[in-house]
Amino acid sequence: MIVIKDILVTLPAGNTPSFAVDYAVTVARTFNAHLTGIAFVQDVASAGALFDWAPAIVLDDYRREVEAAAEVAKARFEETCQREGLSAESMILNAEAVSLPELLSRTARRFDLTILPQAGPEDERSEEVMIEAALLGSGRPILLVPYFMEGAVKFDRILVCWDGSHNAARAIADAMPFLRCAKQVEVVTVATDGRANDSTAGLVYSTSSCPA
Repeated sequence: MIVIKDILVTLPAGNTPSFAVDYAVTVARTFNAHLTGIAFVQDVASAGALFDWAPAIVLDDYRREVEAAAEVAKARFEETCQREGLSAESMILNAEAVSLPELLSRTARRFDLTILPQAGPEDERSEEVMIEAALLGSGRPILLVPYFMEGAVKFDRILVCWDGSHNAARAIADAMPFLRCAKQVEVVTVATDGRANDSTAGLVYSTSSCPA
């Protein structure tokens, strides 16, 4: 049986609004899971041409700035988890700029679930690259929180897309802890190769209940 006991959430730098962190807290509470918050810091020395022109004092100032922002994010996360009474830990991971997405995907492999914020309209392309790396490279379930999300996780109604494929079966299995908590699960099947008439194509089985 798939369970969610260890959750990873990425921490936004500094005092940036942490809608994904707030959402992750409610998910961890629902499943009585341990929550780990990680702030990723770019190694300025690896940024290449971006800083080729910069004198040492500029590099030092930038390094202190990003490290301070990570420490603020870490402290905010710890304060939130302590206030909510959660089992949690936090850390700061440094990496070269080109390997930050790879570092995220490798880190996510050690967790039952990774929660990431959706890139907003004003976010840089680098945010989307991080998400793609986790989705395609971690091999683990990824939950994207919409940038306009407010409030706690809800299980009133869950929509599942199903086509009877290997990928769909894997996705259903990974999502089963959430499906068990749902009051209503709707299955949508879109098929153009005849499988839409297969009576077994849309079957989803769930016999356990939500831990909450």
